Amino acid sequence: MLQPPEARQTTRLIVILGLGALASALASRALDPLVGEIAAEFQQSPATVALLNSAFALPYALIQLVLGPVGDSIGKRRVIRACLALLVATLVASAFVPGFWSLLALRVLAGAAAGGVFPLAIAIIGDKVPIERRQVALSRLLVAGLTGAVGGGILAALVAPWAGWRGVVLACATASVIAVLAMRDRDPTPPTRLPALGEVLARYRALLSLAAARRLYVAVFIEGTLCFGIFPFLAPLLIERGQGGAAQAGIAIAGFALGGFAFAAAAPLMLARLGQARMVMAGGAVSATSLSLLALVPTVEATVAAFLLLGLGFYMVHSSIQTRVTELAPHARGGAVSLHAFSFFMGQALGPVVMGAGRATIGTEASLLLAAAGILALGLWLGPRGAPR
Repeated sequence: MLQPPEARQTTRLIVILGLGALASALASRALDPLVGEIAAEFQQSPATVALLNSAFALPYALIQLVLGPVGDSIGKRRVIRACLALLVATLVASAFVPGFWSLLALRVLAGAAAGGVFPLAIAIIGDKVPIERRQVALSRLLVAGLTGAVGGGILAALVAPWAGWRGVVLACATASVIAVLAMRDRDPTPPTRLPALGEVLARYRALLSLAAARRLYVAVFIEGTLCFGIFPFLAPLLIERGQGGAAQAGIAIAGFALGGFAFAAAAPLMLARLGQARMVMAGGAVSATSLSLLALVPTVEATVAAFLLLGLGFYMVHSSIQTRVTELAPHARGGAVSLHAFSFFMGQALGPVVMGAGRATIGTEASLLLAAAGILALGLWLGPRGAPR
């Protein structure tokens, strides 16, 4: 059956933006399995090489506060295209670096470049897709991001044995080139001058003056803290329980991504049957169940099931917050979504700190149960609230 013109346009838009989301996610995750190989080549400790992840993630978060307002002023597509081009350049340069610290500096630039892709893609969906179809469209965009995140490890496994980590980086650069070419359409937004710092701050003050905005930004910060705190401790937890280590942890974390794919597939049916408010409350309950399962049933099978459920529940809540954020300030949607992304990544950064403190004081199981109670309460509180008025 042929799609109506609006549906075809939306599908084309999601494919174009999805290629950018996939490329940026691929660049963020592809080096994670190759820490040992990079450490051996540059004669650095694995702990030092692991800083490559932080070097990418921190500028990714911080650049949101800049690029959102810039996208609103000069055009979101222009900013995404420029960021993807910079990502290509940094990845190609990374493949030929002579030393570790040069690679670290380029990862900082790559993280800043990648940070200008996915949040602005969300904002473009907000601009182009009516609210009644927007959450389903965003769930499709999510599939592209998840594919990139999961595909990074797969790409490393396939390419590194015969081309090394440098070949993996060049493969990521190729994906970014394809994404740049897909973004060749002219941006319909007439470019204006770049906003002054005072204008940017005024826009953020206006956003934060909205009660709904404050609720959503606080909610996504708490969500990131509660859901992602356990991730870096999963392998040590499995070792403590005598159930394996890094390999089993990797399988469990892949289950989280599969939960995200399951949500994307089921999102239209969930929204039709539950509506957004009840889906948020149900997502909080599913996430709480998963964290409780992880705490109370110490088996490898239960751990994998817990992370699959956590992925499903997390995206039930998170995609709803994203959709609501796109309606906060239609005239400054790039800034609104970027502040959302900044809040979320700051929550993700705090999560391991909180979980680490909890493990050291009250123990892992009690910390997980407290996180479960927190995410359940968040879903019940946010479900009927937080939508723009």
